[in-house]
Amino acid sequence: MQTFLLIWILLSLMALVIPLHSIPTPPLFKKRHSFHQEAITSQPQQYLEVTRPLPFDSLNASCTLPVLTHNFSNTYGRPPVSMRYSPPLNCRWTNVVLEIQISCQGEQYDRIAAVWLSGAELIRTSTAEPNQEGIFWVVRKDVTRYSSLLAQDNLTLSMMLENIVHGYWTGVYQVNITFHYYDTSPPITPAPAPAPDPVGPLLALRGEDENYYKNSKKLKSKEYPLELEVNDEKGTFDSYERPADLIVPVSSNGIGGFWFRIQNESDIHSKGVEIPRNTYRAVIEVYSSAHGDDEFWYSNPPDGYSWRTGETEAESKHGHGAHREVLVKIDGALVGSVVPFPVIYAGGISPDLWAPVVGIGAFDLPSYDLELTPFLSLLLDGRAHSFSFEVADGNSFWLVDANLHLWLDASVKQVLAGIDSNVPEFSLEHKSKFDALARKFEIQGERTMKVSGWMIMATGYFTTSFEQKLKLENTVKFYNNGSSKLVEQKVKDKSVFSIKSGNKAVIFYTSTKREFPLKWNTVTFAGVDEKSSGETVETTIMEKKTLGDLWSIRTNRQECSAWTFGNDLGVFSHKAFTHQNYSFMDGSNCYSRMVVAENGSLLGDTTSSLCLKSM
Repeated sequence: MQTFLLIWILLSLMALVIPLHSIPTPPLFKKRHSFHQEAITSQPQQYLEVTRPLPFDSLNASCTLPVLTHNFSNTYGRPPVSMRYSPPLNCRWTNVVLEIQISCQGEQYDRIAAVWLSGAELIRTSTAEPNQEGIFWVVRKDVTRYSSLLAQDNLTLSMMLENIVHGYWTGVYQVNITFHYYDTSPPITPAPAPAPDPVGPLLALRGEDENYYKNSKKLKSKEYPLELEVNDEKGTFDSYERPADLIVPVSSNGIGGFWFRIQNESDIHSKGVEIPRNTYRAVIEVYSSAHGDDEFWYSNPPDGYSWRTGETEAESKHGHGAHREVLVKIDGALVGSVVPFPVIYAGGISPDLWAPVVGIGAFDLPSYDLELTPFLSLLLDGRAHSFSFEVADGNSFWLVDANLHLWLDASVKQVLAGIDSNVPEFSLEHKSKFDALARKFEIQGERTMKVSGWMIMATGYFTTSFEQKLKLENTVKFYNNGSSKLVEQKVKDKSVFSIKSGNKAVIFYTSTKREFPLKWNTVTFAGVDEKSSGETVETTIMEKKTLGDLWSIRTNRQECSAWTFGNDLGVFSHKAFTHQNYSFMDGSNCYSRMVVAENGSLLGDTTSSLCLKSM
């Protein structure tokens, strides 16, 4: 017992100072077991992802539309489940929330899932891992940016969730999808009774004398037709306060889901897209998720190295180092790239870490916007152009698709555009140090892209500029004769987009700065008849957005640790702990939330609206 006491103290200290553990992805029918699944509870347990409330949570919905109810059992290898979608009749709305309710009971894997509307992805999510007593959770996402799609009749809504129910794996995911529509516009003065024509869905988007949001500030220029608005009530903003006029999916045919399945670094998937010639702004929104041999891509050593003693390269499978980028190209030319946030699914590393608080982004994986406006001259010729995706240094497999958000100048048939410069630069440096089985691999990569263009609209001549800078630093270290592993990574991403009038006046400016630090440590001790292991994980999203003189800052930090003690006969002691801090602030609003969980139980969940100097 003195040996175990010493190990316990060592692991407890490591939880405070070091980060993470890399377990290779299990085979399809080998689940990473959670000891919380053996716990007996009186009723199903609710799981959650820590975030902040949506701005509409305190409002009554103008109308609610249930669209899909389905039990996902043996759906592996089958097409998505699809339903017809039309917005509710006689319902005035400005904002829409997509709500997904999921429950499951039994033994089952964590699964990846997505919802598409007419091939455009609305949300990517993953499931928690259930137990015999059952679990449930609710995901709510503001999907107002897809308003131009949501206002259309007779579209197809599809959901993909591949699951297998067989023998030991009994968990069936029960899913309900509902749209909630909210009206935040000012009351409308009654007009004379219209002719007795059928009344269709009313999309209360902005007009000449309307505010898109209640209590919003208008930021506009006489030279710039796009009115930008910032909602004091929401306490946030982004470049989609006015949703795009048109959304074009850049996705697959839907037979195996609308995402492209990218198998390796040379696997390129593309789709031809023709955009309207009167487009004056274009943004591509990229969804991506890593699976299989790349689920923990940020912990992969170079090819040829097996981190377990005696493990062959064929058995290891993982490799290609720890650099990954989702590359976006138009007609073969690079127009942007994404180093995604390392979302850890509920079965990842150790399932005990994510009960009942899942990892950051697990229930609502982030998407990433790339500005394409300076590249419009490549697209406004009335022809279809190839939009392609690939993953630099990728293993099998990645799921990637995208949505094109397009803003149109209704007063002209053709926007004239040109490109002044396009100078992407990329450098990648590998460093490795060898010491028997203890190895340290370092990667440093940086990509800078600057592009500027011009366009002529009905309102005049404008110049556009977009700059993106990506920086990746990653260290993978094996120690204790290869039985332990330390991963440290930091990703920095900054993008700036501006539009200037002919006289050089800045009429639109937005920037986004993100940092994704990660630490992950796995430690294993093996005695004569005693075994123990410890894992610590730290992940953080730090994001700052600016729009003119306005700004917002969001920080989401999660710290988790787990310890296991046992021998060849099994495990006799186990602990898991999660601490998470979420904070948001802008010029007038603040929100913070702290959540604590231990051994599968939620110990605390507190919120505050106080503005602190540091969060």
